[in-house]
Amino acid sequence: MNTRRCFMGRTGLIGISLFTLLVVIGTAGADDISITVYNSNLGVVHETRALEFEKGDGNVSFTDVPSQIDPTSVGFELVDPGKSVAILEQNYAYDLVSPEKIYSKYVDRKIDLFDETGNMFSGTLLSFSGGAFVLQGDNGRVQTIRTEQVVNANFPDLPEGLITHPTLFWLYSSDFSGQADCKVSYQTAGIDWTAEYVGILSEDEKKLNLTGWSSINNRSGATYKEATLKLIAGDIHRAPEARTRPRGMLDEAVMLKAAAPGFEEKEFFEYHMYTLPRKATIADNEIKQISLFEPASTDVKKEYYYQPEINNKKVKVSVEFVNSKTSGLGIPLPAGRARIFKADDDGSMILLGEDKIDHTPRDEEVKLTIGYAFDISAEEKITGYDKISPQVEERRYEIELRNHKKENVTINVEKRLYGDWDITQSSHKYNVKDANTITFDVSVNSNAGQTIKFTVRTSR
Repeated sequence: MNTRRCFMGRTGLIGISLFTLLVVIGTAGADDISITVYNSNLGVVHETRALEFEKGDGNVSFTDVPSQIDPTSVGFELVDPGKSVAILEQNYAYDLVSPEKIYSKYVDRKIDLFDETGNMFSGTLLSFSGGAFVLQGDNGRVQTIRTEQVVNANFPDLPEGLITHPTLFWLYSSDFSGQADCKVSYQTAGIDWTAEYVGILSEDEKKLNLTGWSSINNRSGATYKEATLKLIAGDIHRAPEARTRPRGMLDEAVMLKAAAPGFEEKEFFEYHMYTLPRKATIADNEIKQISLFEPASTDVKKEYYYQPEINNKKVKVSVEFVNSKTSGLGIPLPAGRARIFKADDDGSMILLGEDKIDHTPRDEEVKLTIGYAFDISAEEKITGYDKISPQVEERRYEIELRNHKKENVTINVEKRLYGDWDITQSSHKYNVKDANTITFDVSVNSNAGQTIKFTVRTSR
C-alpha cells in the first residue's frame, strides 16, 4: 500500500501551524498508483486516495506530490458516482523548509544565534546575505556575524508559508460528509526513460546477441511505491510552455547478464507501449533498469565508411542489421544507446564501441557506428584545379585507400559535392546517393591499396 498522506482543514487555506497540527491528527493512504513514463522528460501519474470531506465548502490538502508537478494538469474525480465534490480553487505550495528559507523569512524578527563556544548573539535579523548575518540588538547596536561562526540557531516558531512537502491545497464544495475514494491525475517533469542495448558480437562477427533494457531516470521529487508502470516509446507533440519558471553510468557487468522479459509490448495509437506485468517502486533520485525483451540473436554485417569531409584520414567501422524476423529480431526498438562487446579468448567482454539507436520499427535497417579501423587508412587530395569560366570550376581529386589488415575489405567512400556538379571523369564506378553526395564501393586487398581518381565540374 502507498502511504502518501492527505489532510483536511475547515476554515480558509491552511496556515503552517494548522497544517502541522493536521499532520499529527489525520492521515489517509493511496489505494492505487500508476505512472506512464515518456521519452521526453514527462510522466503522467494516476492515483486513488481516500480523502475526508465535510458537507458544504471546505479545504483539503493533497501532499507528497512531485516537486516538478505541472499543477495546471491536475484532474480530480470521485470513484463513487453517487457523490459529488466540486473543486472550486487550487493552490500549489512548493516553498519548502530549508535553513536559508527560514532565515529569509525571519528578516525583521528576533532570533538567537550560537557559535561553537556557546556564545549567544541575540537581536532582530536585518539581513542574511553575503556570507554574514546582520543583527540589531535591543539597544540599537548593529553587528555582523559570519555564517561560518554560527553552529546553531533558535527560532520561536516555524515561519508561516513554509511546508515540508510540495502540496496541492483545494477549496471544494461537497454534497456529503465523510471519506471518499478520489481519482487524481497529473503530469510531472523530471522523469523519463530511454532504451539501453547490450550487443555481444560473435567470434566470426556475423551474429549479434542483443539484449534490451529500459533505463528509467526519476528526478521528479517523488517516489512511486508499488506502482503500475507503463512506458511510451515515440515522439509525442507537446504545446510550447510559457517561460514562467544527471545520467548515471550503468553497471556493465549487470547489463551483460541475460534477463527474463520484463515488459509486455503492444502498439498504441502511433506509438508503442510497454506495460510491466508486476508492481514496481521507482524511488526519487534513482535510475532503475528493467529488461525490455529476452536476448535475441540477429545476423549482422561489418562495414567500412570513409567520409573525407568529416575525417580526412580515418575510416569508420559499423555493424549493421535489418530489424526483421528473418534476421532474428523483428521487434520495435525504442530509441536509446547501444553498447557492442566481443568476448576475448579468456571470456572477458571487451567494449568495442557504442552508438545511438533511433526509434526503429520492424523491417528497418539499423546502423551502429562502432569506431575507427586501426589498420585501414585513407586520404583525399585535390590534384588539380581549373577555372573554366567565371561561373564554372573544375577540380581533380584523388582518394587513396590503404588496407593493412590480413583480409580483403570493401570500403564505402562517401563524397559530398556542392553547387551544380558533373563528374566528367572517374576511375571507379560511382553511385548518386542524393543531390549532393556520390558513393564508391571499393574492394581493397590485404596489405594493398587503391586510388580513386575523379574530376568534378561545378557551376554556380
